[in-house]
Amino acid sequence: MEAIVLGGGQEAWAGRYGVRSKALVPYQGRPMAEWVLEALKGAGLSAVYVGENPGLSPPPRLTLPDRGSLLDNLEAALAYVEGRVLVATADLPHLTPEAVRFMLERAPEAALVYPIVPKERVEARFPGNRRTYARLREGTFTGGNLLLLDKALFFQALPLARRAVALRKNPLALARMVGLDILVKLLLGRLSLLEVEARAKRILGVEARALITPYPEVGVDVDREEDLVS
Repeated sequence: MEAIVLGGGQEAWAGRYGVRSKALVPYQGRPMAEWVLEALKGAGLSAVYVGENPGLSPPPRLTLPDRGSLLDNLEAALAYVEGRVLVATADLPHLTPEAVRFMLERAPEAALVYPIVPKERVEARFPGNRRTYARLREGTFTGGNLLLLDKALFFQALPLARRAVALRKNPLALARMVGLDILVKLLLGRLSLLEVEARAKRILGVEARALITPYPEVGVDVDREEDLVS
């Protein structure tokens, strides 16, 4: 198995560090992307990197140019890998090999596997860090920035994924796509993981599963400059 690291995109605040992409912003003396590549290597994975590469270490197996959007970058990288692949964003400076191995070893068989982290785990490890949480029957969780996917089956879901991204700034249309019944249950804290997975399968047309992970490092990315001090 290989990994894909998505390091494209531009952030205005990254310019204060002399770079365009936040993936290259230094964290504890190294570009954030290097911490991700190091964790993946420690878990036994080589990587295809998408984005500007000024000489990242450890070096990815292959570097591809930024195509401007997350899905376009992911689709381009998938042309160079086979089978099941782990996708990571490059703004996870806290990622560890142990967190990656947990994902690889515990993930169920599905076209898409998405890690979620209990709120109490995040707050214990990163007190004061601001995350977006969803309250489900099983607990309150934040989403991770890793994704385990089956390349062949992923392309079946790609048209719907593109539609969801296109609707992200139209909450009403996105709500219609997801289903108002699901959203109401989510707001009331009555939605279960099984219901989320079943609705994701209905929308995407492929099996999608969540994986509860005890490693908050997979969910604490750097969205803002102040996150660098976490």
